[in-house]
Amino acid sequence: MNTCEFTIIGMRDEHCLRTVSNAIQDLPGIGWMEIALDGGRAEVEFGNFISEGDIRQAVEDAGFETR
Repeated sequence: MNTCEFTIIGMRDEHCLRTVSNAIQDLPGIGWMEIALDGGRAEVEFGNFISEGDIRQAVEDAGFETR
């Protein structure tokens, strides 16, 4: 399993957190994830079927920026 860390910009509340979590969980091969509403820090474990770029794209497609 691979792990990536990045910051999600624009999350304001629990609804935003759920939206991002659902977008990531919909990807194949997600092992686990931890997303902090305060500061937007995300850590995601994923398999070889996807890349960190795929995860970031899913977050951006859900309406948030990543850094």
